[in-house]
Amino acid sequence: MTNYGKLMAAVIQLLNRFDPENQSVEHFLEKSAKDLMELYATEEAFVLEVLAGCIQYRSLLDVVVEAFYVRDGINCLLSERNLFNVICYLATFQLEELGMKRFTSIIKSQDTNKMYKFLRFFFNVMHLSTWILDEWSLIYEAAYVKETWINPLLRWQPKVETLISHLGNIISNHCTPKKDSKTTKPKEYNLTKPKPRAIPVPEKIPQQQKTHTVPSSTYRHPKELQQLDEIKQQNRQKAEEMLLEANSAPFKCASSEKSESAKHVLLDIAKEEESKMSFKARPFPGYKVDNIPIKLNTAAILREGLIYQRREEEELHRIENLLEGSRDSSKFLEWQKQMREKDMEQQLADIERRRLEGKLSYEEAVLARQKISEENKKKAVLKKEETAELMRQYAEKRLQEEKDMRDLVQQVEEGHKNAKQAKIKLQEYKQRIVQEVTEESRELLREALARAEEELCKKLELIRQIQTIESVPVIRHKFVDLTETAGYRLLSEMSIVELRERLALLREAQRNSEEEKRDQILNEKKTKEQFLLDKLQQISLHRAELSKAAAERNEARRIKSQTNKSLSTDEHILELQKQLEEKRNQRKKQSERDSKGKSNKSWKAHKKSLEEQHWEQQEKSRERQIKLLHSGMLSTESSQKIALYQAARIGASSPCVSRS
Repeated sequence: MTNYGKLMAAVIQLLNRFDPENQSVEHFLEKSAKDLMELYATEEAFVLEVLAGCIQYRSLLDVVVEAFYVRDGINCLLSERNLFNVICYLATFQLEELGMKRFTSIIKSQDTNKMYKFLRFFFNVMHLSTWILDEWSLIYEAAYVKETWINPLLRWQPKVETLISHLGNIISNHCTPKKDSKTTKPKEYNLTKPKPRAIPVPEKIPQQQKTHTVPSSTYRHPKELQQLDEIKQQNRQKAEEMLLEANSAPFKCASSEKSESAKHVLLDIAKEEESKMSFKARPFPGYKVDNIPIKLNTAAILREGLIYQRREEEELHRIENLLEGSRDSSKFLEWQKQMREKDMEQQLADIERRRLEGKLSYEEAVLARQKISEENKKKAVLKKEETAELMRQYAEKRLQEEKDMRDLVQQVEEGHKNAKQAKIKLQEYKQRIVQEVTEESRELLREALARAEEELCKKLELIRQIQTIESVPVIRHKFVDLTETAGYRLLSEMSIVELRERLALLREAQRNSEEEKRDQILNEKKTKEQFLLDKLQQISLHRAELSKAAAERNEARRIKSQTNKSLSTDEHILELQKQLEEKRNQRKKQSERDSKGKSNKSWKAHKKSLEEQHWEQQEKSRERQIKLLHSGMLSTESSQKIALYQAARIGASSPCVSRS
């Protein structure tokens, strides 16, 4: 089945590439035939025929398509102009050959909305009978146009109208009712009916014996195990309670503190272990913190010297001011401090003021936003009213344009009556213009030939002169004298010998300057070293003075603290201390009462914590003993002593457990 959508796309693509000013029709058709080699022969012939017809009758097709874009195709794209040209060509020149069925399939292969608009515009009886006939009669003879093209289109118009209505139904989502076609009704074959098969006798199904149900005791645990678990839990709870009571209120013989004998045993064990050590620890080296030598670089020396120098200058300046009769600046500093406090208060007030202004501006911004929203609503209402007024004016304008268009059509119909005379005058005018253009072109051609001959003569003369200049012999050997100049008459011109002498003098001067610079650098280095030594001496003096001043300040501080202690023996201070002690005692008593109330409530938790501490101490001691035995640091005798000590301790605590 032929794919008309693909063929239409090929024709439109070739029409888009055709340029009538730079390409001939024959050459373009040959090139297009090469591009369409992949199609079948019939499809290639159809594409080439439609392409050639669209190019040949382009003037006729443009009349219809341009009018369509002006009236009904305002919303269509200009890039789809060739599509409407092809449809117009097929409807005008190929409808008899294609037939209504193939033409319908071509229309349905394109966009339904566009085809509906164009066919409704083109197959309008009034359009075909009036202005399309008149416009085409300006290009071809009126009788030929009416007999060859307009009458067949009017004859096909009713059938095309059904196609247009079908497209309109598709656009409006309506289904066209299909005609009831006569269908073939099948009849049954007259065959003999087979006899019914005999039903076989069913076999007996063997029945299995009924099984006994599984007893419920299979899925239950025995009661003896549950009873044993309950007894174990009860015994464990009793043992834990007895242990907690024994640990919370032990006898004096079972005190948790180590006895004197146990302490002596542990000391003996530690001495034995220390005696086995083959090395002795060296004492930590002592050093004096005050006199640590610090290596100073040049930058550190200069920086510290500059600091001390500035201090000296400030002190000298202060002494000079005192000698001149100036006052002490303590009052001024106090006044300055008060002024700074006032400035700080003023700054805080300004900050509070700015904060309140910020809140106020926020409220104003909220009000402004509300006001803007109200104004926008008013503007929207005004805009809607303006748009309604503009739409009314637009409707009036369209009515006026339609009226003007009808007047224009009438004027065009009147003008078509005198079209033949205007056409004859136009042909005469064109012939006269052609004769004038040919005469002017001949005159320009003669002038161009004369200019070309003159330029050719000039070029030949120039070539002859260049050849004569090249034939003159040139002296290529030149004798060089190093004492002579080049002869360019420059101010700084010199010979090669003079240049060499000057370069030698410059090298000697450079060597002398380098020696002088080296001596200068050495002298600067020596002066810098001496300057640094002087600075170090100055720094050491200042440091000594500062350390002496610091010692004096410490002594004064110590004396001041002693005087403060003597002053603290005042009666009022003693009374305040007594009151403080009383308040502290009251607070301690209150805390003890609170702790007693809490201890009664948390007795069980206290018991559990004591038990955990006891067992943790036991486990840690065992672990330490095992680690020492594995590492070889603990002998068997010492391990036996530790075991005896622990056994004695456990034995001391066991009677209390049994007693309780």
